[in-house]
Amino acid sequence: MYCSTVVHNRCSTIIICLYTPQNGCNIISENYFLNRVLFDSFDHPDIIMGQGTVGMEVMRQTKEPLHAIFVPVGGGGLIAGIAANVKRLSPEVKIIGVEPSDANAMALSLHHGERIMLDQVGGFADGVAVKEVGEETFRICKELIDGVVLVSRDAICGSIKDMFEETRSILEPAGALALAGAEAYCKYYGLKGENVVAITSGANMNFDKLRVVTELANVGRQQEAVLATVMPEVPGSFKHYYISDKKAVVLYSVGVHTASELEAMQERMESSQLKTINLTKSDVVKDHLRCLMGGRINVENEVLCRFVFPERPGALMKFLDTFSPRWNISLFHYRGQGETGANVLVGIQVSKSEIDEFHSRANSLGYDYVVVTNDTDFELLMHS
Repeated sequence: MYCSTVVHNRCSTIIICLYTPQNGCNIISENYFLNRVLFDSFDHPDIIMGQGTVGMEVMRQTKEPLHAIFVPVGGGGLIAGIAANVKRLSPEVKIIGVEPSDANAMALSLHHGERIMLDQVGGFADGVAVKEVGEETFRICKELIDGVVLVSRDAICGSIKDMFEETRSILEPAGALALAGAEAYCKYYGLKGENVVAITSGANMNFDKLRVVTELANVGRQQEAVLATVMPEVPGSFKHYYISDKKAVVLYSVGVHTASELEAMQERMESSQLKTINLTKSDVVKDHLRCLMGGRINVENEVLCRFVFPERPGALMKFLDTFSPRWNISLFHYRGQGETGANVLVGIQVSKSEIDEFHSRANSLGYDYVVVTNDTDFELLMHS
């Protein structure tokens, strides 16, 4: 259940909206049709001004000179407010935005000099999952902020783990975003002996998402690597592991301490005639394929897609009604990520003459999706 408030412009009545994913929003108040005013959640001057008090608090509580403040960016209200406040008092302090690499509306907008709307936006850091930044927030950020850092999902998970180990506090992905950006920035520029602040803006975590975080945290800290090794299929090459009469592909994770240690290991594997591929950066592998290893098959006319299913009743049935029985569903792997949606890897047998119809139905479904039929990692692990 969530609460939000809307203030009437004349009588200042507070309206409470009780929201549940199952029942939607139920407004509890008398005469709530009278003179209601909608305040944008980030693109309103009063909202920006209120969020800017975070910057004021930071400056009041910081006794040493600051190099930079790192701020998570969704619609841009928080960073616009902080920048407007801090730059007025201390223009030398850098204001750096941080976005997930798959939700980078602000970075793209600043690059092009105008607001850019994303076709798709990653939902892992749901607190900043915005397709387009605000008009007013973009105007302020274009003038005042010093840059935007993009970070991966793995890096965010690593920062959640770091915060827990340091303070026993569990941040949501959007809350750990600025921490991941600060670390990436300091590492890239070799920053040492400077004071920086990272705004940790949320702790709305659930166990479904926490499970994903625990799987990826060590990858994000480069303490674990996901590798695939191609082995000759002869007796003794890998005990009791037979898939074909030519070669076997073994997918596994290894613990590492440094990047050079991993490189040395790969060189030793290659020198032993064991071709080894580093798949650590592949989301398809980490989300789906390491759960599907165990057999490979070539399916005729298989179109492979990654869908984002909304977490609500009827989502699966809506998907099935769209594609089945029109086409055969050859693969289906579901990975829940909490309330924001689930990543689903789907294989559907569609002939070339029916591709346009398939895309028309997929678009009408209304779920974000991307075709990954030619993904090289999928080919390696599932079709080779």
